[in-house]
Amino acid sequence: MEITGLGWLGTRTARAEALVAFYRDVLGLPLRHEEPGFWVFTLPDGRNVEVFGERCPGKGHFETGPVAGFAVRDLPAAVAELEQAGVELLGEPGPTWQHFRGPDGNVYELVADQSMS
Repeated sequence: MEITGLGWLGTRTARAEALVAFYRDVLGLPLRHEEPGFWVFTLPDGRNVEVFGERCPGKGHFETGPVAGFAVRDLPAAVAELEQAGVELLGEPGPTWQHFRGPDGNVYELVADQSMS
């Protein structure tokens, strides 16, 4: 598996609105997308930081705190490596991501490195 960098960060929180205000007003991150219970901010390198409210569907497995996404060159091959290693895959895979549980019990993600296209 070839990790190319930190590709994504997401968090699910009961204090989503406060975190959104912090990201926007204190950190100065530009808000790229917003819908009820879901916000997407873009970092200067084009990668995303996402905030999910507690009722956002499909993110119930975000139970351990912020989720870091490791960017990989070949997502299907990297997911296969996780499976071979007996790593617990979480949730439904997305077109460009797969969540998993690390040996520390925390939730992480592999994300296809779109900058490599």
